[in-house]
Amino acid sequence: MVPVLGIARLAAAKPGLSGGDGLGQNPAMASYSVNKRAVAHARRLIDARQYVLDSAWDEVQPRAADENAFLASHSWEEYGDWHLGLTDGAKDDTKARYGFVYGDFRRVHRMGLIACHYRAAEWRHKEIELAAHELLHYLDNRRA
Repeated sequence: MVPVLGIARLAAAKPGLSGGDGLGQNPAMASYSVNKRAVAHARRLIDARQYVLDSAWDEVQPRAADENAFLASHSWEEYGDWHLGLTDGAKDDTKARYGFVYGDFRRVHRMGLIACHYRAAEWRHKEIELAAHELLHYLDNRRA
């Protein structure tokens, strides 16, 4: 169990945590469902060996300009295939609908899956955490 002082520090370091249940839960935080199409898409890419094992995810993770360029020539459905999470209650055909990007719109990045797993675990999005974890193991087993 995290000491109360630790939670206070965590709340101060992460805006939006105050007002929750004291355990890192925030009623104002978005909730997510697993995007099953994205999981299937990632598996297909892994099977086709379209992945990067070592990358600096903070440098290759798609930025807004990359997302806009992708959307200029692809559908929202294709955009969604790169995101493990669907934001509950968000409108379709909006960037807000999708979360937890795991690749660069060409290949799966192992570090992208690790980032998804970490962020989902940090914010207690258990279904997304498990989906990222399973894909990470799938990738690791396929490359062995």
